[in-house]
Order: sequence, then structure tokens, then C-alpha cells
Amino acid sequence: MSEAAGRLESINLSPGGLPKLPVPEAVVTAGGLAGDRQRDLRYHGGRDRAVTLFALERIAGLRREGHPVVPGAVGENLTVSGLDWERLVPGTRLRVGPVLLEVTRYTTPCAKLAGCFHDGRVERVAQRLHPGWSRLCARVLEEGRIRVGDPVRVDAAVAPIR
Repeated sequence: MSEAAGRLESINLSPGGLPKLPVPEAVVTAGGLAGDRQRDLRYHGGRDRAVTLFALERIAGLRREGHPVVPGAVGENLTVSGLDWERLVPGTRLRVGPVLLEVTRYTTPCAKLAGCFHDGRVERVAQRLHPGWSRLCARVLEEGRIRVGDPVRVDAAVAPIR
């Protein structure tokens, strides 16, 4: 049974690099979103980092602080709204339309995001410094086609890893 519901606001892809640009729909496989590529596979992509998510509410908060952030700018594949972002911890399962994801880790911000922050300080979205403001990585448990507007539901959550 679902604990919380939200909405898929933006699907973002790139042939490599940033920003990721919006598309109306995408096929999600165990390897990630079809048409999305990462340049440095040491730090991006792979089964446990197949999909990156971020909250529209966090983007709005960053914009209020003066940062020029928009959906896809910080490299997230899926921009979602309506979820309690702080409660999404590794182990949480999310149903995005027909796709089932499992959060695997918080992302580590890299210097390539500097242009998204008025002061260049990418650590504004570092989990260790600003809990609940990080993007999330997820593995794909069930594949499928997603569309902007699809419901996003929290299917299971676990306690934070300490």
C-alpha cells in the first residue's frame, strides 16, 4: 500500500553532460533512461545509479536563494513533486507510473554543477552538509514507459542509514 503520492514533473535526458533537457516520455530500463548518457561512468550511471531524482520543491527553494536552477540542470533524470523529500532514504521504493525504483544512495555533487549555484558552491546539495537537499540515485526494479504527469508513489521506506 502506498504511503505518499506525488507527480512526475519533468523527465530529463542528455546525450552526455549537463544540463539534461526535458522530454515528454521515456523508456526506463535496468540501465537507465533510453537516450540518456553519462560521460564519466566511474561516477555516473550503472545499475545502482541508473536513475537520478530531485524534488521540484527543492529546486524552487534553491531558486528562492538566488541559484539559477531549473529541472534537469543539476543532472536529475526525474524531477518529482509532492513527496516528503527528507523521508526518501536509501532503501525507499518509488513507483513512477509503471516503473519501480529503489533509492540506492544520495548523490555527491561535482564541480560541473557550479554554474547552477550563484556562488559556485555545489555542496549546497550535499547530503552531509544539508540533509534532505541531495539528489537521489536509484536502481530500476521494474522497467516501463513513463510520462510527465505520471503519479509517483512511495511503496516502502526504511529508516535512515547511520
